[in-house]
Amino acid sequence: MRGRGQRGRGPGRASPRARRRQRTVSAETGGADRKPEVGDVAATPAVAAVPTLNAANVLTLSRLVLVPLFVLALFTADGTDPVWRYVATAVFALAALTDRVDGWVARKYSLITDFGKIADPIADKALIGAALVGLSVLGELPWWVTIVIAVRELGVTLLRFWVIRHGVIPASRGGKAKTLAQSIAIGSYLLPLGTWADPVCWTLMGLALVLTVATGLDYVVRAVRLRAGRGA
Repeated sequence: MRGRGQRGRGPGRASPRARRRQRTVSAETGGADRKPEVGDVAATPAVAAVPTLNAANVLTLSRLVLVPLFVLALFTADGTDPVWRYVATAVFALAALTDRVDGWVARKYSLITDFGKIADPIADKALIGAALVGLSVLGELPWWVTIVIAVRELGVTLLRFWVIRHGVIPASRGGKAKTLAQSIAIGSYLLPLGTWADPVCWTLMGLALVLTVATGLDYVVRAVRLRAGRGA
């Protein structure tokens, strides 16, 4: 037979005084000890949008600004003055360096934007294209080399716009390696090294051409997959 103080309470059921004490403690602690219930919505911190005008994109735009300065230095004195060739090489190297730095800054500080994904390869193509055309105009690089690389770069740019409604194709590791190979090969042609360096220049440019064609085919595959909804 249960005692009078236990009447009406089931196992584990708290007394009215205990329940009042529990509510008081919960109110004082802001409900921190309350277990989540069905229907509660978890608060998620707002994620700040990455501004388009950031350090990484400024570096990308600076590469575009350096392109006309490079062309001016390259064609000064008809491209035959060694001093101006060194100046042109230095400007080209500085512009190419921004390609490595802007990507590092964007990844390290989470400044990756859709604008940067599009502007970065366009800036690369503007710099590389200006150098190739300039060297071909000066008669130092066969036009067919410039045409092969230009067709590939233009084709990849058109592919990016072809799939822009489905997503953005970022520069791949192969694409970055291609750009680096092209930059080194072009740098060897820009420097006034003399005919003794011709075999080295041809070898470097040949490697750049192989990477150019191979990565161009890779971009075609990625663009087709993106259009088909299978991701890039």
